[in-house]
Amino acid sequence: MNGKSKSVVSTKWTLMLCILSFCAGLFFTNRFWSLPEAQDTISPTRTEDDKAKLAGGCHSKSLQINKNRDLKEMLGNASKMNYAIHTLDKTILSLEIELAAARAKRESILDEVPLSDDLKAAATGGKHKYLMVVGINTAFNSRKRRDSIRATWMPQGDKRKKLEEKGIIIRFVIGHSATSGGILNKAIEAEERKHEDFLRLDHNEGYLELSGKTKSYFATAVNLWDAEFYVKVDDDIHVNIATLGTTLARHRSKPGVYIGCMKSGPVIVQKGVRYHEPEYWKFGTYGNKYFRHATGQLYAISRDLATYISINQHVLHKYANEDVSLGAWFIGLNVEHIDDRKLCCGTPPDCEWKAQAGNICVASFDWSCSGICRSVERMKEVHHRCGEGENVLWNSGF
Repeated sequence: MNGKSKSVVSTKWTLMLCILSFCAGLFFTNRFWSLPEAQDTISPTRTEDDKAKLAGGCHSKSLQINKNRDLKEMLGNASKMNYAIHTLDKTILSLEIELAAARAKRESILDEVPLSDDLKAAATGGKHKYLMVVGINTAFNSRKRRDSIRATWMPQGDKRKKLEEKGIIIRFVIGHSATSGGILNKAIEAEERKHEDFLRLDHNEGYLELSGKTKSYFATAVNLWDAEFYVKVDDDIHVNIATLGTTLARHRSKPGVYIGCMKSGPVIVQKGVRYHEPEYWKFGTYGNKYFRHATGQLYAISRDLATYISINQHVLHKYANEDVSLGAWFIGLNVEHIDDRKLCCGTPPDCEWKAQAGNICVASFDWSCSGICRSVERMKEVHHRCGEGENVLWNSGF
């Protein structure tokens, strides 16, 4: 009885254990099979995203490389274009000068006026290259002033020709009297035959016409001589030519150079006073000052500015004071104003002390006289005490 009972219990428990085992199998089977399905679903998606990101990164790098290459090409093309424009500007400038020289030749032929040797050379394209042209502004009644300069800082005869070979032209600049063939013109012609150191302008002389004379000088000089700088000097100041050349040579690579002792003096309203400005109202209210410009005793401009004056001379406005006029012509242009105080030293002892200290002045004069006071009597003294020495000029290389 007991053996039979045990057998029955064992069978029931065995069945229950089988059922439990089956359920447990289903439970664990469903759990482990669902995970791989989830992983299988997720894994391909991540792989595709990674591939997309990888492809996008490569594409981005490729675009960046192309952009850099394009940028380099653009910069290279811009550099070439700037060089081409600069070359074209130089060519146009040269053609304008040659055209002006040819025009002057044509007008001379039409007027039956013989051409000077300098103008013939310019018109035929046989120009020599110079460092600077120094024009000494003078008048009919200034013969003694001219002689005082010839006896001091302006080389004469063969020495002047030797100086031209070094690249420096020096001329006294003068126009004509209102009376054609008058005694004043004949006196200058006789002086020219003796010294051959004049530049004659197509201009009627007169103190109130200095602005027009300055304009005519630069326009004429730039058509006659191919120089890097054009200098205007008064005939009652002392100049050290070698020091002037060395000073200008430091700026020879710059365009639009305007060198002098820069100032900004008051606009003179009162009539009858020296340096009166009839057009004072253009400069604003009473008590105003002029714009910055170089004092008139000595200043220099680069070739491009002289050419600008030559081309536009008929439309450039003339004020009463020539130094103001020159400064006005450059307003609105890309001009570099260089203020160099060596161009306006005082007479001894000022220039002498500076020379002894090794700082030789370019020009010396008395501000109170707007030149050297009693220059005819004092020029030799100033030259002796403040001059650079003749050997300095001939040993200088510009």
